[in-house]
Amino acid sequence: TVREIGNAVGLASPSTVHAHLANLERAGLLKRDPTKPRALELSGRGRREPAKVDEPKRGLPLVGEIAAGGPLLAEDNIEEHLVLPEMLQRGGADFLLRVKGDSMIEAGILDGDIVVVRREQTAQNGDIVVALAGADETTDEATIKRFFRDNGRVRLQPENSALEPIYADHVEIIGKVTGVFRAL
Repeated sequence: TVREIGNAVGLASPSTVHAHLANLERAGLLKRDPTKPRALELSGRGRREPAKVDEPKRGLPLVGEIAAGGPLLAEDNIEEHLVLPEMLQRGGADFLLRVKGDSMIEAGILDGDIVVVRREQTAQNGDIVVALAGADETTDEATIKRFFRDNGRVRLQPENSALEPIYADHVEIIGKVTGVFRAL
């Protein structure tokens, strides 16, 4: 009933509920059956199954820390496995890294956040990547930055206007960041 709908959504006035139902009907999100006065059917572009947030897909290895500041060697050992909801793994997920530093704050990646990384060896301009960067392979250190190729040269751009980009002689893309999460 209209009164039950009102109680469920916290509206006391049946006329307010009727107004909202009429708006949903006009928007094509709700259908009424004229032969059944109390029958309502969800329809149109808004109809879809709710996301299942509570169904974890699989555990991903948390592989240590990654610099979001000056490069810091990522530890190659697995600290633990974290189970993520499927919705955080939709962009692809192979491993996790804990962010250390503040160079990506303008991209919403903060010190202490955990980034979800999909292994990939190539990147497009503007991608946020995990990369090994240095003068050569022996001096490479891991970092997270936005990737750009400028006139044949790789620029690893921090997302913090107070910091300068990194132009390294050797850059190896480890993967792309596909997600980020943090504990409150």
